[in-house]
Amino acid sequence: MASAAIPQVRRGLVRSLGQWTVDIVRFVGDLALFSLDLLGWLCGRLPRGRVVLPSLYMIGVQSLPVVLVTGGFIGMVLAVQSYDQLRSVRMEATLGTVINLTLVKELGPVLAAVMLAGRVGSSIAAEIGTMKITEQIDALRMLGADPVQYLVVPRFLGCFLLIPLLTVFADAAGLVGGWFFSTQLLGVDSSHYWIHSEEMIGGFDFCGGIFKSFFFGAAIAVIACHRGFQCDAGAEGVGKAATESFVYSFVAIMALDFLLSMVLTVAQHFWYAYWFRPVMAPG
Repeated sequence: MASAAIPQVRRGLVRSLGQWTVDIVRFVGDLALFSLDLLGWLCGRLPRGRVVLPSLYMIGVQSLPVVLVTGGFIGMVLAVQSYDQLRSVRMEATLGTVINLTLVKELGPVLAAVMLAGRVGSSIAAEIGTMKITEQIDALRMLGADPVQYLVVPRFLGCFLLIPLLTVFADAAGLVGGWFFSTQLLGVDSSHYWIHSEEMIGGFDFCGGIFKSFFFGAAIAVIACHRGFQCDAGAEGVGKAATESFVYSFVAIMALDFLLSMVLTVAQHFWYAYWFRPVMAPG
């Protein structure tokens, strides 16, 4: 009996693995087709300003307090975590370099994007999902309007254009929060704090973080809208769509951060090697 049960277990595992693979391929293919449809509308006729402005307000203005609070606490947490290690080797004057470099290159863009994936992405998925199950999307088609142009393009433009701007605010709040905690509570000299930061952080580091945030914003918008369009019926389907939007966006942000970090590292090495090559004196 036990030996007969083993093939059954193996068949079950193979069936589950096969179904999981098919689901992933179907999801990736459907997301790719959805993205191509969106790209076609972006390259064609864009929606009017009165359609885009509500999305810009919801994504940008209403997210600003959350982003500022998050950025400020990121800077202060970095100060708390880094001070003891630097003090043990008598390098606490370089605390500003550690905080600001980590903030503008990695934690600022990533954590701001994660917060916005939870706030903006889940809201978009729930809103579009509710419109689907109440047949409002079908009504748009009956009226001759394309749902992708009317619903997806404004939200994509809002995320793509405003999430980088919100990342700048998050970086600024983190810089102020880290400086305040380091100088006022930890006793680091303010002039040394900023001098070391200026010496070690260049425009390439700051622009690299903003460059990443464009991809983060695009991923959040595409995944959130796609999950809304694929929403199942009922309140449970809307909640599932919002949850999947955040989870998939989080995974996409982490994967994009890894890939873009490698690309930017290679680009930075190329930049300094070929554009800032030291000039040798003749003779």
